[in-house]
Amino acid sequence: MTPALTAVGLGKRYGRRWALRDCTLDIPAGRIVGLVGPNGAGKTTLIHLAVGLLSPTEGQVTVTGGRPADGPQQLAKIGFLAQDAPVFASLTVADHLQMGARLNPNWDGALAADRIDAAGLDLAQRAGKLSGGQRAQLALTLALAKRPQLLVLDEPVASLDPLARREFLQTLASYVADNDITVVLSSHLLTDLERVCDYLVLLTAGRVQLAEDVDTLLATHCRLVGPRVDVERLPATQRVITESHTDRQSTLFVRTTEPVLDPNWHVSDVNVEDVVLAYMGGAADPVVPRPKLGVLR
Repeated sequence: MTPALTAVGLGKRYGRRWALRDCTLDIPAGRIVGLVGPNGAGKTTLIHLAVGLLSPTEGQVTVTGGRPADGPQQLAKIGFLAQDAPVFASLTVADHLQMGARLNPNWDGALAADRIDAAGLDLAQRAGKLSGGQRAQLALTLALAKRPQLLVLDEPVASLDPLARREFLQTLASYVADNDITVVLSSHLLTDLERVCDYLVLLTAGRVQLAEDVDTLLATHCRLVGPRVDVERLPATQRVITESHTDRQSTLFVRTTEPVLDPNWHVSDVNVEDVVLAYMGGAADPVVPRPKLGVLR
């Protein structure tokens, strides 16, 4: 199956500063992909390169088998929702749907009407009078009703209250479950990402640190707590991502290809937030292609 997005040596420079550098990855099709990293890591730059709003300084990126923004047919394959859920304040909800129908060759009017009804939006209401959650639902409807193969969302729920955020993500997950579509979702809200995403891409300092299945990441990472130890003496199968020590105790966050059987260690499972924060704080080396790892038991 053709990857939803392929980047090879992709980079973008602004003056002397590289916002993204040597980005090489394949994002598999049919997944909900969480794109994470600290501010300034290059997430928005990667997104803008993927949807054709920017041109690379080096390398290349292909989306659904073609170059971003390479003509109307390619543009029709990509849906994009920016962080501020852009809508036109002076236009009504109905005006937005009419505009979507005129601009998108694959527009699904029935889907748009159903989504507007489910969200409880008034067709006669001007977008400028909608709540933040309502504007986000309208913007998501416009993106989904164009029937894209790839939907890219840049911090779409950052400004929403918890209820509106939950409703937005439920709508997204339900649509993906019923349709053949890939979603790339950038967010700082790691708990929300863990709820809906099954693939994770982590950027730090403009480079890819991780790009893997969420299940694999959770199965091959753990936290070890035990007597103080010199990490150089650990088995080669245990890669230390972060470490902290007191006079008597060591706490290690490790990636391992085998079960940890040493009785001196207390082994605990981790979640997506733990993994992301460990790699962000540990300044780990950029990810490189690796064989599939075994699963912790």
